[in-house]
Amino acid sequence: MNHSAAARASLRIVGLGPGDDALITDQVRASIAAATDAFGYFPYVERLQGLGHLQLHASDNREELERARAALDLAAQGRQVLMLSSGDPGVFAMASAVFEVLEGATPDQQRRWAAVEVEVQPGITAMLAAAARLGAPLGHDFCCINLSDNLKPAAVIERRIRLAAQADFAMAFYNPCSKSRPEGFSRALQALKDECEPERLICFARNVSRPDETLKVVALAAATPEMADMRTVVIVGNRLTRRVGPHVYTPRSYHHA
Repeated sequence: MNHSAAARASLRIVGLGPGDDALITDQVRASIAAATDAFGYFPYVERLQGLGHLQLHASDNREELERARAALDLAAQGRQVLMLSSGDPGVFAMASAVFEVLEGATPDQQRRWAAVEVEVQPGITAMLAAAARLGAPLGHDFCCINLSDNLKPAAVIERRIRLAAQADFAMAFYNPCSKSRPEGFSRALQALKDECEPERLICFARNVSRPDETLKVVALAAATPEMADMRTVVIVGNRLTRRVGPHVYTPRSYHHA
């Protein structure tokens, strides 16, 4: 792959979709083909192994701000740089981290990064991929909540769940639990059971679009914390969400009430 020396320095913040390469957008594929370097969390960078034109820069999942600074510094040298996320880069991913770094830039960094063209390119989120596989559980108003308490207090997460349930939103939960904080999804389930009727549908979509994909739909009363892990997107219906054959859908109108 030949890259023009006159090409403008760029940082493309891209989403690789939920897992299946078929769900990478054509726009992102074109950016991958034109790039010289790619930064990202180890598993995302590994997806681009074997592309000889790319230099790969992998780092740990909690090094987002350092990763963003390094990518901007390299782009400022005239490189065509990718910042990789899974799903969509704007959904609990690297787009926000890059802009956080830009906002906090020192005068020297502002000068160095001024010539870098930054662009966010969308991807297919795990939430939307899961919803499509299930049917249309997010067919009416919905919200998306990250259950990780790494960057916000657990009390804030619980309050948002309770208020969303009281407002009768369908909900999608990212990062329901991990080995370091297994209690997070237990708290979320308890909040839902306090606020919602026992027959409310809750869906567990694990590794959507991958060969080991699994989908499970149960009534809220039957849901247990062990049904979700960090590879699971959890979708909670609103009070009108129902099954139609093998599918789950939420009506577009409250006239169905």
